[in-house]
Amino acid sequence: MKNIVVISGKGGTGKTTVTASFCALAEKAVTVDCDVDASDMHLMLHPKIRRRENFTGGKYAVIDAEKCLKCGRCVEMCRFGAISDDFRSDIYSCEGCGLCALVCPSGAAGMADRISGKWFVSDTEYGPLVHAELGIGEENSGKLVSRIKQAAADIAEKISAEWLIADGPPGTGCPVMASLSGADLAVIVTEPTLSAIHDMKRVAATAEHFGIRSAVIINKWDINAENSAFIEDYCKAGNIELLGRISFSEAAGRSVSAGIPLVNFGDEELAGQIKEIWKKLKETAAA
Repeated sequence: MKNIVVISGKGGTGKTTVTASFCALAEKAVTVDCDVDASDMHLMLHPKIRRRENFTGGKYAVIDAEKCLKCGRCVEMCRFGAISDDFRSDIYSCEGCGLCALVCPSGAAGMADRISGKWFVSDTEYGPLVHAELGIGEENSGKLVSRIKQAAADIAEKISAEWLIADGPPGTGCPVMASLSGADLAVIVTEPTLSAIHDMKRVAATAEHFGIRSAVIINKWDINAENSAFIEDYCKAGNIELLGRISFSEAAGRSVSAGIPLVNFGDEELAGQIKEIWKKLKETAAA
């Protein structure tokens, strides 16, 4: 099984659009949407959920009123103001540090699991999809990404899948690092703009730091041919495989609105470009 992660460094480059097309082209694949803060792969693959699980991303303080001596030690020590003067904890202010439980003389203060989101295993036309929803304002997105990647890997092993395809989050932070874990190839989708080029370099350096090979796709290459040529030169100088280029087309936006992977949307030129990229990706991943 080949484990590929599609990343971008920044949002809006067409990463999910490209990934959905890969899912449509791959045979015996498991897909995982690692952008847990703003997941959208379900909009393209239309999953039917068959399993739901709570995600506990941390802890929060709880006070046992029967044991509480009302000594005020927890109120005094909590720097986040999460415990009120009537010795009740506020889940939204609590950072889960556990200091109140440490200093409580009667053992009234303790820590409980904090449900920070949910994750799902679903069926789609193109195979299993593992995806998640992190709660509003919740943390530990990297931990949730690791959880769903492991679940996807377990499913892939169970069904003898040939591909594990991860739609990674933007940026270079903790969720991206968790997405890259165990990857055979990091596929970077970029576009010929200065911000995208800057972030492409950063995410390529992140992948290199973890010893993961990178390959690049230039989306909307024809909006700035000069910058596209710069990206190609950068890839050549850095020994990064250039998988191909995708032309700008309003059909891409219409395919997203329709919830249909671009490769199946009916634009023969774009479909042909994506199929050639997928062919080269398979060769690169196998090398």
